[in-house]
Amino acid sequence: MGARPSPLTRRDQPAFVLHTYPYRETSLIVEAFSAEYGRVAMVARGAKRPHSELRGLLQGFQPLLLSWSGGRELKTLVKAEWRGGLALPTGPALVCGFYLNELLLKLLAREDPHPRLFASYESTLSELVAGAEAAPLLRRFELTLLTELGYALPLAHEADTGGAVDPAARYHYAFDEGPRRSPPAGRARLPVVRGATLLALADGRYVDQGTATEAKRLMRDVLDHYLEQRGMESRRVAQDLQALDEQDKGLP
Repeated sequence: MGARPSPLTRRDQPAFVLHTYPYRETSLIVEAFSAEYGRVAMVARGAKRPHSELRGLLQGFQPLLLSWSGGRELKTLVKAEWRGGLALPTGPALVCGFYLNELLLKLLAREDPHPRLFASYESTLSELVAGAEAAPLLRRFELTLLTELGYALPLAHEADTGGAVDPAARYHYAFDEGPRRSPPAGRARLPVVRGATLLALADGRYVDQGTATEAKRLMRDVLDHYLEQRGMESRRVAQDLQALDEQDKGLP
């Protein structure tokens, strides 16, 4: 009889590579996002060798089936296969993809499963590649990410009264409470946002560019709060590209 597979081996798990780092002379450390096991770090031994089968597979935004083994935080990659079904993003969609990956790397704990977030990530990539407008897709993904992390944003009801948000009113957005007519004592420096923008975020529909821009600004403030002011490199790249183009195309 053949040897039984280790109970610590995970086989053929749908996943995406978020980032890779050089490891020793010929290997890589791979940060992957899997459907069932969340963010997983693993060593891909020999992946940098010219004739390695892994060399062309371990790229971002490619739908993969990954197998790995090991009980420690750093696993060993056993196998990688392309599962297909998604073209690679280019241009603005590529920058948006890097932004999604950076958010996952900085906010997700390792081995914390989020199947709903994985599905959202895959569908967001697919829609970006298909040419859908970036801004609504990014806002939707950001909201899903925060909800999965336990930081769901109250958008439709006032935190201080419990009443429905008034589209015509302006609110101070308290990150851990929601929209308030006036800021809590000692917390005057909170984002100020129109009720119409909060409702647009909740509905995922933006009637004009001003609403979309304000929604983007609010989500930036909220994410920066939970990122604890760690910078986002993908935002800097997006800003540089926008400066060259002189148009905001909804990039992060």
